[in-house]
Amino acid sequence: MTINERDMTAFIAREARRYFPELYRDDGPEPPRIATPDAIRPVWNGFETPLPARPATYNLTPRDIEAIRSDFPILKETVNGRPLVWLDNAATTQKPACVIGRLCDFYLRENSNIHRGAHALARAATESYEQARGRIAALIGAPSPDTIVFVRGTTEAINLVAASYGQLAVSAGDEILVTELEHHANLVPWQLLCRRTGAALRRIPVDDAGQVDMAAYRSLLSPRTKIVAVSHVSNVLGTVAPVAEMTGMAHRAGAVVLVDGAQAVSHMPVDVSAIGCDFYAFSGHKMFGPTGIGILYGRQALLEAMPPYQGGGNMIDQVTFEESRYKPPPHRFEAGTGSIAAAVGLGRAASYLSEIGPGRVYRYEYALLNRAVDALRNIPGLRIIGNAAEKSGIVTFDIAGYDSDDIAARLDREGIAVRAGHHCAQPVLKRFGLEKAVRASFAVNNTPEEIDYFADTLRQLTGGMRIFPAI
Repeated sequence: MTINERDMTAFIAREARRYFPELYRDDGPEPPRIATPDAIRPVWNGFETPLPARPATYNLTPRDIEAIRSDFPILKETVNGRPLVWLDNAATTQKPACVIGRLCDFYLRENSNIHRGAHALARAATESYEQARGRIAALIGAPSPDTIVFVRGTTEAINLVAASYGQLAVSAGDEILVTELEHHANLVPWQLLCRRTGAALRRIPVDDAGQVDMAAYRSLLSPRTKIVAVSHVSNVLGTVAPVAEMTGMAHRAGAVVLVDGAQAVSHMPVDVSAIGCDFYAFSGHKMFGPTGIGILYGRQALLEAMPPYQGGGNMIDQVTFEESRYKPPPHRFEAGTGSIAAAVGLGRAASYLSEIGPGRVYRYEYALLNRAVDALRNIPGLRIIGNAAEKSGIVTFDIAGYDSDDIAARLDREGIAVRAGHHCAQPVLKRFGLEKAVRASFAVNNTPEEIDYFADTLRQLTGGMRIFPAI
């Protein structure tokens, strides 16, 4: 059986209407067209006009959460006949219809390469791309859109800094400090840099609660320290590091600071200017945006001093066979055709977070975290790893006598998605005597009832009595 173009068009239209009815309008006898889900807002000085702010003191109500959940089509799906309970947000977040719709709308109405065409679609695509840069700058408190570099994700952002800034600043005898909490993406690039330069990688320990040992950190800082790399939020323990304090201490020692914000931006307010860090990296797919897109924020003076990370089109000013002159940042670091549609989608995700309010998100997820900890702590044999005073919505645990992969598989049979394994952060797990563990990670689209169902299922797994009703 073959499907012709007309049948395929009809299928796409039918499925799009099924999942995104709010994005469609009827135009009489003409086929329905996707209405622009994200109208262009006025831009002032490179930034989008601020969205109407909800008072920061307001908490999210059950009605708010119900409305937020309705934004996510995938949460209507079932797994093994059970409602999907997505507790793997630290690995990737699900996508709201407005982001999916913005991607579709870009390809339907604006698709073009950027920065190099005089025609209408090139202008529209360039405007959307640069507007997204401004939205992201506004979300994280960056002083200018020119400090925002589009990359593939946190991993590429860190590799960019290690390869470009590291080439300038690090040499034999220097030191780079990282914490025990780091994801491999904020560890391996620095190992590679140390191997190339003869510098030394030094470890900042964490205490038994999973908090950065600030006394040890202070003692490790010295004139030899050139870079400090720290996760804003641990992807394993949920520990919120005191990044502003750590940045100030590093600067007094003459070092620059890179913060891995992959687990922070969609879960709490982030203000890079208030933190004072030199670089801040995060991924789009962990903040309700598309995959394959991420951000490197860099202090303007540092970006201007750094050589290109890659060479090619879009990042050059003039090229001859003898030499090339490069564009100023951020374009200097965006060689070739990037993921334009994903960048536009990420801009919509930034607006979505701004509309909800990052402070409200943090307070709500912290309540979910407390509910989960209270529910799990009395399950026989269950040990929660990491009990820092400041945590994000991540609970990592093991259960005596049970393999973490088996626990995750059992939860999956009940429709609950969690992560099992080493979470690309083997050093911190080994710090707590583990090779792997189970991780549940929350987002603003989770509910207290899902937390209860998750805990109840775990209790049944260990032979305990049910204490919560199924949803």
